[in-house]
Amino acid sequence: MRLKRFRSLGIITLGVFIASCAAGIDDTGLEYAPQMYHSTPYEPLTQIVQEDAGSWLDSNEADEHGEFYNSNPYNTHAMNMREPVANTVRRGEPLPVRLTVDDLEVAAATLMSPLDSADLDVLKKGKALYTSYCKHCHGEKGNADGLVAEKYAGVANLNGAAYLEISEGHIFHVITYGKGLMGAHGSQISSDDRWRIARYVKELQNNN
Repeated sequence: MRLKRFRSLGIITLGVFIASCAAGIDDTGLEYAPQMYHSTPYEPLTQIVQEDAGSWLDSNEADEHGEFYNSNPYNTHAMNMREPVANTVRRGEPLPVRLTVDDLEVAAATLMSPLDSADLDVLKKGKALYTSYCKHCHGEKGNADGLVAEKYAGVANLNGAAYLEISEGHIFHVITYGKGLMGAHGSQISSDDRWRIARYVKELQNNN
């Protein structure tokens, strides 16, 4: 009789345990030691807006909300993370010259690289970046013989007469905003890395 009771209790306990592990899209299931999962400070990538969330665990009644509530009441829609203000410059980025996609001539004449052109590390990194972002179209030496150029006509031959005299500012602007068949890469490549590529392109041209 006692064995049957223990067996029944074991089955019930196992059933409760399995049920507690079930989770859904909006439900992670039963949490053990929930304080390890829920941070008291605001976290940018979590958003728990229910003010009573975790109230059963919260011993601090002064804050007037549950343990798990972590939304910022001072931001719009109680958001923890907001989009940066328009024209915000990422930390470490130089302040940009206010140019647009139509200002290629101005960029070519006025934009100057902030990097040391004699620094061999600039060329080394520029070559690596060129290989990652440019080689598939422009080719290893810039002769418009990359794999993409074999399929799509019109890729710029960087060693053609029309391109040999272009400035690093010109190249920087084209990488940033695109031109012709080439799309804009300003959102993909940092400002300094665009200058490194521009410097390497000039090195390719000078050595061809």
